[in-house]
Amino acid sequence: MIPSVRLGAPVALTLLLAFAPMAARADDGTVTAFGAGVQRMPSWLGARTHRDQPVLFFDIERPDLGLALSSSDGVRWDLVRGAHLHGGPYGNFQWGRDHDDLGASLSGNVPTLAPRLNGGGYVEWVFTPQLDAGAQLSHDTDGAGAYLMLYAEWDPPHVGWLQHSLQLRWQAMNGPAMRRFFGLSAAAAQALQTSTWAPGAGSQMVALEYDAFLPTGEHTGLALALEYARLLGNAAASPLVRSYGARNQVTASLAFVYHL
Repeated sequence: MIPSVRLGAPVALTLLLAFAPMAARADDGTVTAFGAGVQRMPSWLGARTHRDQPVLFFDIERPDLGLALSSSDGVRWDLVRGAHLHGGPYGNFQWGRDHDDLGASLSGNVPTLAPRLNGGGYVEWVFTPQLDAGAQLSHDTDGAGAYLMLYAEWDPPHVGWLQHSLQLRWQAMNGPAMRRFFGLSAAAAQALQTSTWAPGAGSQMVALEYDAFLPTGEHTGLALALEYARLLGNAAASPLVRSYGARNQVTASLAFVYHL
């Protein structure tokens, strides 16, 4: 699950999940849901500061066509539709970071990052209707960054009307992506009076997310998401994170959702 659409200044939350409410499904599995809310997130990937941003949510799923489009998961085309194994092409939008995200201490010294599109594929194994695991591998469509995510998701039994799920993710980047988000050039390091940093490929983060959906009516509900992530390896060792950020990253979202 990947970041929701964010209004205003973009943030470098490449692979972080914002929220994925479990809207009511039609008998054939079709989902059409829209919503809006607020998200509290790190100012940039690895930041210790946070900012509140309005978010838009949409989730459209057509099992008959194998297509799914959402603000949290991007677009997926389920070409492999076995009893347990699923897979196909995948794409998503990746926010960058601007001067407002970086703040006064980093703006002008650390480069801003333009948004990008990522494309690739996914495989998923469905153990039971409540438990699945999978992998996503993607690459910048206009850049050299490559990204790998392994995940497992479990839907515990409902608590009254409350529907909820837990997801555990591990994410990694190749060298160009790691240097784009966490590297420091000689000029930037000199301006910040720290060391240069040119990391290679490796683990980027591990995250645990809790999602909940509480119906408030026949077609409406409230969606909540809480995520704790911890930066790993070269991402955590970056002078940007050690001096201006934090390894521990917390994101929270609350949205009102309407589903057809």
